[in-house]
Amino acid sequence: MFKKYKILKWILASLALMITLILLLGIYIASLLPEEEAELIHSQVSDITYLTEDVPSYRGKILAVVTSTDAMGSSGKSTGYELTELARAYYVFKANGFEVDIASPLGGQPPVVLDDDDMGVFDYAFLNDVTAQSKVNNSLLLDEVISKDYKAVYFVGGKGAMYDFPDNKYIQALIQNFHNNNKVIGAVCHGPAALVNVKLEDGQLFLKNKQVSGFTNKEELLLIPKAESIFPFLLQDKLIAQGATFNENFMYLEKISHDNNLITGQNPWSVWALAETMVKQMGYTPKQRTITAEENAVKVLYTYKTEGLENSKAKIKQIIQKNKQSVSRSLLVSHSAISIIQGDLKKFYDILRLASYAKDIEPNT
Repeated sequence: MFKKYKILKWILASLALMITLILLLGIYIASLLPEEEAELIHSQVSDITYLTEDVPSYRGKILAVVTSTDAMGSSGKSTGYELTELARAYYVFKANGFEVDIASPLGGQPPVVLDDDDMGVFDYAFLNDVTAQSKVNNSLLLDEVISKDYKAVYFVGGKGAMYDFPDNKYIQALIQNFHNNNKVIGAVCHGPAALVNVKLEDGQLFLKNKQVSGFTNKEELLLIPKAESIFPFLLQDKLIAQGATFNENFMYLEKISHDNNLITGQNPWSVWALAETMVKQMGYTPKQRTITAEENAVKVLYTYKTEGLENSKAKIKQIIQKNKQSVSRSLLVSHSAISIIQGDLKKFYDILRLASYAKDIEPNT
C-alpha cells in the first residue's frame, strides 16, 4: 500500500511539474509576440503612401475572381475567399495604375475568411475602403463579365475555390479567351483550381506542360488530415494529373511559378510576389514598395531551412539593423507551432530562438 502511495505521489508531482513547464513555456512564447496595435483596425488607404503617392496614370483593368462557396462540402466547416489574398493583390494592382473589378460565380456578396493572426495594414485598409467594399460586396456575376475589358485575370485563393472554380463554364471560357489573346492569368493558393479541366481549342488540357504552383498536399493535410475526403480532390494531385509540372517550396513559404502569361503562387505568403510579377508580365516595372514584416520573416525562415540557425540570425540582423525593417515575430512563432505538429522539437526551439533574437535587437520592443 505504501509503495502504491509513493508511485501515485510521484505521478502527481510529475504532472504538476509538466503543467508548470507548459505554463512557463506559454508565458515565454507570449512574451515574444508584439503588442497588438489597436489603431491597425482603423487603417485607411490615405495613410499608406504606397497607395497615394506617385501612382501611375490609368493602365487598364484587372479582374479578380473570388469563390461563392461558403462551406467545405458536407464537413460543416465554413470557408470563402481569403481576404488577405484579395486585398494585397488588389492594392498592388491599384498602386501600379490598374483598376480592379471583382467577380464571383454567383455574384453579389461572396463569403470571406478573415485570419486575425495574419491581418496587416493593407488588409484592414481594404475593410475600411468604401470603394473596395462596394466592389466585393456587389461582385460581378461571372457570366456577365466581358473579357475584352480586362488586361489580366487573378483567381483568389480560399478553400471554397476547390468547389466552384473547377467546373465553372464561365471561368473556363475566361481562361480560354485570355490564353488565346495573350493576356496574363494569375492564381494563388487554392485559386489554381480555376485552371483544372480547362481545354484549349485543339482539345488539349490547358495545364499540359505548364509550370505551376499552388497549395501543396503537405500544407493541406497538415491542418486538415481528412482533406482527401472533404475536398473533391487535392489540388497538387489534380494539377499534376492534368499534365502540369508542380513547383513547391517549403511548407507555408513563398513560391511562385512564372510560365509566360501564367503566374501561380503556392500560398498566401506568395501574393505580393505574384501580383508584382503579373505587373511585370504586362510590361511595367512594379512600383517600389516597403517589404512587409511577414515577407521578411519568410526570408528568415527560408534561410533557416537552407543555411541553418546562425545564418538565419545574421539575416535577421541585416533586415533590422541594416535595412531598418521589421521581422514578423508572430509568423516565426506560428512556424514554431507548425514544428510541434510535425514533431520536430529542435526546429520548434530554433525558431523560438529566432523570434527571441528578433525581439532583442529590434528597437522599441
